[in-house]
Amino acid sequence: MSKTILDVVKGCDNFVSNDESASQSENLGQCYTFRVNGCCAILGYILPEVVEKVQWSDWWSIDHHRCIVTLATPATATTDMRSHIVEETLKNTRKLAVISMLESWRDETFPIYGPGGETLLEIERCASALFGIVTYGVQLVCYVRDEQGLRLWIGKRSERKQTYPGMLDTTAAGGLVAGKLPIEALICEAQEEASLSEVMVRKKVIPMSNLTYFHIRGNKAGGEIGLFQPEVEYTYELELDPGMAPEPRDSEVESFSLYTIEGVLCALKEGLFKPNSAIVIVEFLISHGILRADNEPGYAEILSHLHRELELPLLILPSK
Repeated sequence: MSKTILDVVKGCDNFVSNDESASQSENLGQCYTFRVNGCCAILGYILPEVVEKVQWSDWWSIDHHRCIVTLATPATATTDMRSHIVEETLKNTRKLAVISMLESWRDETFPIYGPGGETLLEIERCASALFGIVTYGVQLVCYVRDEQGLRLWIGKRSERKQTYPGMLDTTAAGGLVAGKLPIEALICEAQEEASLSEVMVRKKVIPMSNLTYFHIRGNKAGGEIGLFQPEVEYTYELELDPGMAPEPRDSEVESFSLYTIEGVLCALKEGLFKPNSAIVIVEFLISHGILRADNEPGYAEILSHLHRELELPLLILPSK
């Protein structure tokens, strides 16, 4: 059954949608909040079944009555100290092979920010969803204008990918690891996934808006399902010359194809896109005036799902 564009964006920002608010709010209430001693804010949400499996050391305080997991380091602890304890906890858990997400260890870390924008700690990338923390990513949409009008370069993910195999994607995308600015991460992904030169990207890329959403991981995401994944996406667009084409450079992308606007809309409504890539495509169509309040039902609600208020500490970095 064909989806609407509103259905598409709700498929990504799928936590506490209007038709499921009661059940999902109850679900969140049963989760453990993740906190760090010395910080007043909730930093993430952990499923009870994850709490049961993690090998917590004496550096952790687990309050089962109030459902709180606290990294109980001194309030004066450094970022490195907190990060080291979390890493050791995750490595000890990984040895037991009880959490499949930890089998995808990358030796890349994501930052966890406090309410003042300070980096409280860094956590192994593959474990971020286990703690339900806010993660950050970058996405690029390349397009051309020719005799056939506006067309988009859409990637097809490798069938061997652990996450969303074979689904459609933006031209280049990736996570924003600790210590890297969005534009630098974007340049790396554009080179690695689409063979686009740094000079050309720096010269021609244009930031779109930052998208914020709260996703609950499903069975196509790989690893445990039902994990919480609030996220900020830095999105960009890049017009290529009609004679130029992105080319796969690593094993993550199977191919690139030019899609007409009609073809893109059909693919969106058929659910062929990776969820967070789908909303970036929707944002692109909005920014180019293709989707508007006068031609798209539920336009205001679509915008609310693209720019959701996340009730967790954030740090929004400059796009360029």
